[in-house]
Amino acid sequence: MLHNQYGGVASTFKSKVAQEDSSMGNGSQDLHAYLEDYCTRYPEDVFTLGKEDLDGTSGDGYRINALVLALERQQRFPVIVAINKLGVPSVVTNVFASRERIARLLNTDIAGIHGEFQRAARNLLPLAEVATGSVSEVIKEGDEVDLGELPTILHFPGDRGPYLTSGILVAEDPETGVGNLSYHRCVAHSKNELATSLHSRRHVWSMLRRAEKRGEKLPVAVVIGGHPLFMLAAAARVGPNVDEREIAGALLGSSLRVIRTPHYGIRVPADAEIVLEGYIDPSRHVDEGPFGEFTGYYSNRSTNNAISVETILRRSNPILLDVAASRSSDHLTLSRLPRESEQVEALFDRFPAISKVHYPASGVHFHCFVAMKPQMAGEARQVALALLGWDPYLKLVVVVDDDIDVENDSEVLWAIATRSQATKDVFMVGNLPGMLLDPSSGTDGTTARMAIDATRAVDFEGVTVEAGREAMDWANSLVGRTSLR
Repeated sequence: MLHNQYGGVASTFKSKVAQEDSSMGNGSQDLHAYLEDYCTRYPEDVFTLGKEDLDGTSGDGYRINALVLALERQQRFPVIVAINKLGVPSVVTNVFASRERIARLLNTDIAGIHGEFQRAARNLLPLAEVATGSVSEVIKEGDEVDLGELPTILHFPGDRGPYLTSGILVAEDPETGVGNLSYHRCVAHSKNELATSLHSRRHVWSMLRRAEKRGEKLPVAVVIGGHPLFMLAAAARVGPNVDEREIAGALLGSSLRVIRTPHYGIRVPADAEIVLEGYIDPSRHVDEGPFGEFTGYYSNRSTNNAISVETILRRSNPILLDVAASRSSDHLTLSRLPRESEQVEALFDRFPAISKVHYPASGVHFHCFVAMKPQMAGEARQVALALLGWDPYLKLVVVVDDDIDVENDSEVLWAIATRSQATKDVFMVGNLPGMLLDPSSGTDGTTARMAIDATRAVDFEGVTVEAGREAMDWANSLVGRTSLR
């Protein structure tokens, strides 16, 4: 059963946080304050692993990740908090698995998530630089740096090692000063070096290539553990002149508090759990992978970059905010929701006939279902083409009528089965840039994309069988009063 032991230790955070920020919970930029607030207000949505449940060995990571997957099979998505032998929280995961929880973060309902995220993306708040913060309580430099001391867990037996799944790489463009946040898996390669992959090949990759042309190394920081709204902002897909840290401030409701790292002056969250400072040498490559990726497969595909760590900044009591690995809702929702928000807004502006857009978990990041009421011939195909052109991850778009629940895979498959003909309603485009981590793609990441128009044709003769509104209202009311599963 779900149970909550967090409240007993939550009070240990309060006095320390209160010195920095009198506002608790959602008003704070502090992960500890957020967890204290959430676990107090929603204890039914927290699964606590007590110190008697784990043995302190490397197998604990397997168990925690397995618990996420087991709960997910039952359609349960609680925050999971692991208590260590000292009786304090050491690992927190599954924070982003629930859209209801994300809606609470944004002070809205599930239907309002996309709108709230886009509101923040349009109303950036400048950074608020401060002299010090919780993350600078402990600072280690030079020979004191030992990545083996970081809190990490093994997620799957086939992983190369204990991966940091929540690490946010921070880089600042030396020409514009604009910062960039991006997620990249990291694993310790040596005492002071991380192996990582920049396979998204977007803004940081561009900065690294320009640094290489100048004969320079690229200064970077890695943030491990921050407020969940900071982590959501880091997943935004925006242009190179937009700083995701300013989106974080807008989501938080006040400018993101930042300090400068000791060597390179990179602005990082003052209230983060851990920050690593160092550089990427464009000429250095190391072994990286395999890792259990979001596709549900181990991936060895990697750019094999190395991050040399010169400084570790951390709180005195850091929590590892982990992102559950592989096909977990935690992983998929965190990376998908900000991208959804941008595309849904653009689609609704361009195609008012659309009623809903959904990226099903079954398709990881590669499938999208759209419900609409077409106003003209060919409009469903036009919507599909627009999505396939905007989203480089997509391999399949299915457009259905607005009587189909796109959040129900079975209904979408029924629409494909009964409202489409492959010879006239399916079209494909090949040899397009795709996702390198897709194991079915080419080794260079190229992919094919497909669209299915599963809306009723003009001459469609089928009449949907329905039980009748009154009968269904009665049945739903009766079912709602029963305990049958």
